[in-house]
Amino acid sequence: MAELSGDSVRLDVETIYLGGKEHTVVTGSGSVSVIVYGDPDKPALVTYPDLALNHMSCFQGLFFCPEAAALLLHNFCVYHISPPGHELGAGAICADDPLPSVDDLANQVVEVLNYFRLGATISDFHLKSLPDIVITLFRLGAVLCMGVMAGAYILSLFAVMSNLLYYYGMCGLLKDCLLYRYFSKEVRGSAEVPESDIVQACRRLLDERQSINVLRFLKAIDRRPDITDGLKTLRCRTLIFVGDDSPFHSEALHMAANLDRRYSALVEVQAYGSMVTEEQPHAMLVPMEYFSWGTVYTPTESV
Repeated sequence: MAELSGDSVRLDVETIYLGGKEHTVVTGSGSVSVIVYGDPDKPALVTYPDLALNHMSCFQGLFFCPEAAALLLHNFCVYHISPPGHELGAGAICADDPLPSVDDLANQVVEVLNYFRLGATISDFHLKSLPDIVITLFRLGAVLCMGVMAGAYILSLFAVMSNLLYYYGMCGLLKDCLLYRYFSKEVRGSAEVPESDIVQACRRLLDERQSINVLRFLKAIDRRPDITDGLKTLRCRTLIFVGDDSPFHSEALHMAANLDRRYSALVEVQAYGSMVTEEQPHAMLVPMEYFSWGTVYTPTESV
């Protein structure tokens, strides 16, 4: 997948999403699909997407950016977790199956890490409404976690829960609401300007998403507890990306304000929406490079 030559890494980025191996991890709250790319002996990078998305639609722009792919795939083994029913080709979940809570979804992350032996076995979590947290990067011991919006919330809750930081029929209207959630107005288009290619591609993906699966994930995050107090206790290093045209810009500022500034940083990307991974992946490169090599990215300013 990657070939090292001198100080550069050559990647065939078109094979990135074809060369991964899918694992089905059975958890206490149902089975979870995890796509693994790279050498499992390398440090782990765990991702979790937003509502109605999966690793292809939420992280493709970032991993198809050659510089980002070189940084991430050369240094990490990537574990893409799909929310239940959001994996590629997922069928409809039975309406009678128990609805998972956000606690269940966060516990699934723990069980995935335990399955791949990425940390110590953890159990007996005691949980203590923060809105979705745009894009968040956590460093939890040897594991790096990247979540987008609802996925960022799940991973944030996972960080608070596990305490690893100390120990290691989708209608057109709904699609439009989701696209507003994901992208800036510049790429969403208008009556005079057509939608960009990435928005059109995302709209086609939403056509394939099973409505009941999205509804279950939405119900789970709608019942989320407020983890603001937990954020104040976090000591893992945290990097937050947000576009200043994101509808969740104020939530990202709220999260940054409640994290310890010695361990966290906020990067605001001008004129972009929530999914910086798709709209402007290059803006993530320098902060991520500093972050992944253990240097806290301290400036809290626009890129």
